[in-house]
Amino acid sequence: MCVLATAPLPAGGGEPSSTQPAAPASPTSPVGKWKTVDDDTGRVESIVEITEKDGKLSGRIEKLMIIPGDDPDPKCDKCEGEKKDKPITGMTIIWGLTRDGDEWNGGTVLDPDKGKLYRCYIKLLDAGRRLKIRGYIGISLLGRTQYWLRAE
Repeated sequence: MCVLATAPLPAGGGEPSSTQPAAPASPTSPVGKWKTVDDDTGRVESIVEITEKDGKLSGRIEKLMIIPGDDPDPKCDKCEGEKKDKPITGMTIIWGLTRDGDEWNGGTVLDPDKGKLYRCYIKLLDAGRRLKIRGYIGISLLGRTQYWLRAE
């Protein structure tokens, strides 16, 4: 699915190398920090910071919510290319999204757990408090949706 430590997304290159710091939370912009939530358990798995540069959004994993007994510094061992065996914390997992009406699309999301890349679009819900993230292969009907919560 889309970017997450919950259901990691495929790795890949081509994302922006630098971005501007997150602006204050806005109900009309996904820029800011988001809690990724596991679909099955409802547990917060990571904090992803979405930034904007030159009209394109990208998101990187700022923090993983590590469970005792898990690797405290997991690597993307299933990723390919430049992300192979790199730390998941700090990794850019979403890139290339541009605004199209009330959603941002045309981007890519990486699932670090599976090392797979997916096409992606995002949309703000609930006055900017939730973020719908849809990752898919081919057409958007064949994919998975996650809902992230804005971090306060």
